[in-house]
Amino acid sequence: MSVPAEAFNPQIIDSEIKISALAGEQMAELVKQAEGGIAGIRVFVSGGGCGGMTYGMTYAEDVRDNDKVLEGEGYKLMVDSVALAYLKGCDIDFSQDGLNQSFVFNNVFKAVGGSGACGGCGAGGGGGGCG
Repeated sequence: MSVPAEAFNPQIIDSEIKISALAGEQMAELVKQAEGGIAGIRVFVSGGGCGGMTYGMTYAEDVRDNDKVLEGEGYKLMVDSVALAYLKGCDIDFSQDGLNQSFVFNNVFKAVGGSGACGGCGAGGGGGGCG
């Protein structure tokens, strides 16, 4: 007798990714300003950073079969199940320092033993790799 596999839950829950209120407001503003045809914002992970992985955000045209979704006030955030494995436990915030503004990923790669910081330069979170 086999044990049934856990059903796929398409909703992102707090233990997977949390979005600060300010980050949510900024995502809603990005969606509002986007020129038609987008379903929301996609968070992605790719190889190649000095820590081995980088991450970022882009507009999403649709929700894919393997996506998990977090719906907020005025925005929808999509993360595919592979990227979510690396981002699980991450907190997304938004930082404003004068003219510098960016989304900040805190606790990134926590689920796979990472710190979200680059081992070579000490940079953490925020957009992708070092340098």
